[in-house]
Amino acid sequence: MKILCLLFSIFLFLFQAAPGSAESLFPDTAACRSQGNFCRVGVCPPTFTISGSCHGGLLHCCAKIPAQ
Repeated sequence: MKILCLLFSIFLFLFQAAPGSAESLFPDTAACRSQGNFCRVGVCPPTFTISGSCHGGLLHCCAKIPAQ
């Protein structure tokens, strides 16, 4: 049983993604997050509006609606 735990931890260590690696693959995601926005599947929550795309057009970039 201990060997399974060891193998599992080695597997996780070898195949973990580096932080921020998705941003280099998707420039629109990096642009969205650099403006302080976030990516979401489907519609944005209330008080937010769609301001662009993320992940190559698969997700929406949600931005806060400015106070009027």
